[in-house]
Amino acid sequence: MRIAVLAETDPDESRVAATAETVKKYIGLGAEVAVEAGAGERSGIADEDYAQAGAKIEPEAASTVRDADIVLRVRRPLASEIAGAKQGAAVIAIMDPYDYVSELQSLAAEGVCAFGMELMPRITRAQAMDVLSSQANLAGYRAVIDAAAEYGRAIPMMTTAAGTIPPAKIFIMGVGVAGLQAIATARRLGAIVTATDVRPATKEQVLSLGAKFIAVEDEEFKQAETAAGYAKEMSPEYKAKQAALTASHIAAQDIVITTALIPGRPAPVLITADMVHSMRPGSVIVDLAVERGGNCELAEPGKTIVTENWVKIVGHLNLAGRLAASASALYAKNLLEFVETLIDPQSHSLAIKWDDELVKATLLTKESALAHPSFQAAS
Repeated sequence: MRIAVLAETDPDESRVAATAETVKKYIGLGAEVAVEAGAGERSGIADEDYAQAGAKIEPEAASTVRDADIVLRVRRPLASEIAGAKQGAAVIAIMDPYDYVSELQSLAAEGVCAFGMELMPRITRAQAMDVLSSQANLAGYRAVIDAAAEYGRAIPMMTTAAGTIPPAKIFIMGVGVAGLQAIATARRLGAIVTATDVRPATKEQVLSLGAKFIAVEDEEFKQAETAAGYAKEMSPEYKAKQAALTASHIAAQDIVITTALIPGRPAPVLITADMVHSMRPGSVIVDLAVERGGNCELAEPGKTIVTENWVKIVGHLNLAGRLAASASALYAKNLLEFVETLIDPQSHSLAIKWDDELVKATLLTKESALAHPSFQAAS
C-alpha cells in the first residue's frame, strides 16, 4: 500500500498534510509513504525530516502519486495532479465542494474516491478527525493576535505613574470553535470581551469564559440551532433586530472579530459599511469569513484596508495557515485518525467500508461519478 503526500500549489497555503510523526505511524500500519519534495518547507518540516521518518522523497507530483492507494493533501488537488494514482484510490483533502462541483467531476473522471474532510460528522467517534474544529481553534487564536498587532494601543489595562491606559473592548461575532478560542485569547490578553451568536447554547459558553453575551433573545433565537449544532439561517425580521442591537454595540468597540459561517452558503453580512463608519479611529475588524464573502461588507480577501475614518479591516486568507507548524500538526493527525479507519490491519491494504457513517458523510466521488447526496444531481 502506497500513501502519497502532495505539496500544496496554492500560494496562500502554507500547511502540509503529513508530519514526520504521522509518516512513522503510516509506515507502522504497513504503508510505503512518498512525500513530494518541499511539501513541508513552509511548515518547518524539511525533506530530510520525512526521509529520517522513513518516507521516500519524490521530485514531483506525478512520481509521488504514481500507483498510490491513498493521496493526502490540504487543499483539493487538480485532477491532473492525481492522474497516476490507482483506480479507486482514496484522495483525502479539504475539498471545498459546494462552489467547485466541476472540479469534483474532474476528480470523479479519474476514477478516484475523493473524501472531503470538512464534511466529517460531529459525533464522538470522529472528534479526532474534525478538521474544521482543529483549524478553527487556531484561526480564532490567530485572529486576536493579528488584531492586537494592528491595534495601535495596549490591550490590557495598565496603571502607571504617568496615568492609566484603559483595557481594549473586543467583540466576538459568532461563537463556534473559532469564536470561543478568540474569546479565551482576548480574555488572556486582558481585554473586556463581549460576544454574540444566534444559537442559544452558546450563551452559557460565553459566560463561562468570562465574557458578556449580546443577543436578541426572542422565540426565534430559542430555535436557532440545527441538530448538528450549526447556526440556522435567521429570518429577515430577526436579522434586522439583531443588526440594530449590534450596531450600537459595535460603535463602542475597539476590536471586532467576525467568525460566522453557514456550511454551503455565503457568509452572512454582520457588519455593514454604516457600522464600520460608526467606529472610532484606530479600531480594528478581523473578518475570518472573508474567503466565503465576508461578514464585514467592506472586507476584501487577502487585504488589510484602512477606511476613511481610520478603521482597519483585516481580511487575511487562511488564518490557520498563519500558524503553519501548529496547523499542520493538527491537520495531519486528523488525517491519520481517518486513514486508520480505511486500512485493513491484517492485510495492510486499503479497505474502505462503504457502510461506515464516516465514509457516507465524507465520500464525494466513487466509480467515476459524484457520490455525495448533495451533489448527485450534478453527475
